[in-house]
Amino acid sequence: MIQIEDFDKVEVRAGTVVDVKENRKSRHPAYVLTIDFGEEIGVKKSSAQITALYRSEDLVGTQVVCCVNLEPMHIGSVKSEARVLGTDSEQGVVLLRPTEPVKNGDRIF
Repeated sequence: MIQIEDFDKVEVRAGTVVDVKENRKSRHPAYVLTIDFGEEIGVKKSSAQITALYRSEDLVGTQVVCCVNLEPMHIGSVKSEARVLGTDSEQGVVLLRPTEPVKNGDRIF
């Protein structure tokens, strides 16, 4: 178990996907998502293994939920600066998304 203080350190925000490219150097099929988190946080990149359920052209304009304060990590040749959140489901990774439009950068509690 973790303490609530530890959970409160995790910064989860909503953002809008503005660009999608294939991550050709990833070991597993993945996209490089460019995500706008608004003025306070800015634009960040993330490599996400979501190719089984999502086409790149359908992701642009989609709002997603991401952790934005983890240490960046390199996935293939991509510096992944945010972790896109989803469920590990039978059919593949299903993205967590707001059910209503929200402001980029809105905090998830």
